[in-house]
Amino acid sequence: MSTTLGTARPDPAAYMLRTAATPTGRDYKRDLLDRLDIRTGQTALDVGCGPGTDLAALAERVGERGGVIGVDRGPAMLAAARHRTSGLPTVELREGDAHALPVEPGTVDRAKIDRVLMHAAEPADVLTQLHLATRPGARVGLVEPDWDTLIVDAEDLETSRAFTRYTTSEAVRNATIGRSLTRHAERAGFTVETTTATAPVLLDFEEADHVLGLGRNTQRAIEAGHIDGTRGRQWFTSLSEGPFFATFTLVSVICSRK
Repeated sequence: MSTTLGTARPDPAAYMLRTAATPTGRDYKRDLLDRLDIRTGQTALDVGCGPGTDLAALAERVGERGGVIGVDRGPAMLAAARHRTSGLPTVELREGDAHALPVEPGTVDRAKIDRVLMHAAEPADVLTQLHLATRPGARVGLVEPDWDTLIVDAEDLETSRAFTRYTTSEAVRNATIGRSLTRHAERAGFTVETTTATAPVLLDFEEADHVLGLGRNTQRAIEAGHIDGTRGRQWFTSLSEGPFFATFTLVSVICSRK
């Protein structure tokens, strides 16, 4: 038997680009930028910019008189971002950690953090850094999933529940950060303006296997003793054989700095 069910672990940059290109990815990212109300001439910050998925869209909105700063701690991610933004002179990439942003205090007009806090060692510290980097009147957009709400339809409901429990307890560091975004933002000193929740629907099994890591996380859960091996493999196989449905909650918060 293969050591991994489903698709192999993807390259992180390729994973982010492919996820952003899905209809769900395009829709929520467009909505986030719209609600940030980015103006020409402003400075926009993308914390955890990854391979530069959103940098071009930010650059388009700030215009020639504005600037975009992309921060990521991964050299490979920054290399991919440089390649994607090579023709955009207003985009500046900086290597650094979200817990210690390489940005001068009070210099940012608009900022976004998109599915980064769920991986951060200390989300509160990241938001404190973001508050320091932004100037009074700045707007900030935060987007994070709540993996505790992950639903995967299957006749074996107990294994579906076990998969969600494994995701929240083992696979993702801050699996329920989505539900606490408002609280974290307010404690960091931001004023929350809007909080919205959407439920992306995944109907294609192969796409869901890519986005959710159904196979590889099932394999890990089996190896760690969270899911019975035979039952877990049967569960995964059943997902590929019939109509597929999965969903989870994605929370977006728009806040401002006084």
